[in-house]
Amino acid sequence: MKKLITLLMLAALSVTGANAQDRGNNWERNQIRHVLLLSIDGMHAVDFANCANGISTVNSGQPYCPALAALGKTGINYVAASTSKPSDSFPGLEAIITGGSPALTGVYYDVAYSRNYDAPAKTTGNGVAAGPCNANMPPTGTRTEYEEGIDIDQSKVNGGAPGAALTDGGLASIDPQRLVRDPSKGCAPVFPWEFVRANSIFSVIHQAGGYAAWSDKHPAYSSVASGIGPSALDDFYAPEINSTVIGLPGVKTPTGVSCSTILDPGSDLTAWTNSFQSIQCYDTLKVDAILNEIDGKNHLGTKKTQVPTIFGMNFQALSVGQKLNEKSNGVTGGYLDATGTPSAALLDEFKFVDASIGAFVDELKDKGLYDSTVIVITAKHGQSPIDPNRYVPQTKLGTSPATLLSNAGFLPDSESTNNPNGIGPTEDDVSLLWLTHSSDTDASVKILEANASATSGIALGQIFYGSSLAINYNDPTKDPRTPDIIVAPNAGVVYTGSTAKQEEHGGFAHDDTNVILLLSHPSFEPSTVHAEVGTVQVAPTILKALGLNPSALDAVRAEGTSVLPAVQLK
Repeated sequence: MKKLITLLMLAALSVTGANAQDRGNNWERNQIRHVLLLSIDGMHAVDFANCANGISTVNSGQPYCPALAALGKTGINYVAASTSKPSDSFPGLEAIITGGSPALTGVYYDVAYSRNYDAPAKTTGNGVAAGPCNANMPPTGTRTEYEEGIDIDQSKVNGGAPGAALTDGGLASIDPQRLVRDPSKGCAPVFPWEFVRANSIFSVIHQAGGYAAWSDKHPAYSSVASGIGPSALDDFYAPEINSTVIGLPGVKTPTGVSCSTILDPGSDLTAWTNSFQSIQCYDTLKVDAILNEIDGKNHLGTKKTQVPTIFGMNFQALSVGQKLNEKSNGVTGGYLDATGTPSAALLDEFKFVDASIGAFVDELKDKGLYDSTVIVITAKHGQSPIDPNRYVPQTKLGTSPATLLSNAGFLPDSESTNNPNGIGPTEDDVSLLWLTHSSDTDASVKILEANASATSGIALGQIFYGSSLAINYNDPTKDPRTPDIIVAPNAGVVYTGSTAKQEEHGGFAHDDTNVILLLSHPSFEPSTVHAEVGTVQVAPTILKALGLNPSALDAVRAEGTSVLPAVQLK
């Protein structure tokens, strides 16, 4: 008879009551000894339903994600899973690996603002201006950037790390002079793992004697080491996604395409995200890293190490396939309708991602690791709107909240749209607004409300400030990271005038936040969970699956983040 249990009881498969303090070196005792964590950035819950089951008008009606479909046969599919809000990559990643909300982690966007820090010593690659910092004096506040702009050389795949191999981006790629500084600590630079205010599963697992590895799109995403810092990552790989596209000798995609020469030379080569073909070559660097780690090697495959306890990567290919209008060759990505029927370009990205996952499964089986590995598949964010008829580049019709408040003189210069040299405000299909003085909040809201229309204003959907903001985040007068105002526009509205993209993320809309969440293991009975859950629940669930105590996470103790609900075992 099948027995309903929860992942709270997965530890009973091996070491009952094991936790981060007493686990020691007993990893070999646990049936679940490895977790492969994958973020398919942009992938909605409906995308999994479509690609695993097939759509009559696509791929001759056959599933176009056979590897994912196979994992679903021994998987728990959470169809009402929600990302962090805002749904940007940075807070989305931190939600998955810390279990914490932006209120706890202090992470709202990869480019945000902090009232308790001072400017970097050197202007970042994207324009966060250098400025003074006086040790042990009151901070002036500064724009914060944790993306490619803090690289030594963001034009290079290796981020400019001294002596690094062609693609070997990582910790050494970060330029400390381009990091914001903390005057309360003698103006020390704030490294990514210090910026996050909660510890991660990588720190907890490493401290318990496990081996932790992660691959992502920027060296800045070494933020996953929050808690104990770089020592939490036994292996970290972050080739810069916004670097200049180059040929990658010896690299072949899981679908068999050689990347030794640039596949799309007519595209904009200033970033891998500008081409449907280039992005697959870029993602393959990380796919190869995972395959090397399954084989017990480091990410480049040049050194024998061990199979990680926790490891994984993010895929960017699907996100690019959803958003991009590649003007150089007239190819448009995205969806064809509101049900999520993929365009030809997007379908190709689905097939690439699925082939990559199939390669992981095959390698796990070949190495005898499949039965001891839980595979967790989710996404940092979704993408909005799925329906191509709902996309609105708002600044072609009207304006943006940041522009209105910049003109009124309420935003810091670093946030202002009137600053010709700055990195710009935090606006996508959301607007996060940090005011020069929080006391101007009511006056700012009056301006926004007076310009709420879609045709000439900001297409205002919802506005959060005061108690409506503080209840889910923190009081901005007490927390230096919290925006004073958050504007959520009408669904489909993006604060841009560009037509290079047709979707975006960062906001609160359903298409932004409702993402794939699939847990797969040979011992699981397939099931679909309709209860609303959050990607924040992935972190404590992973710890429990490995026999560790979820309460080792700051987020579990501070915010009560629970493990994911019921799963059936065969």
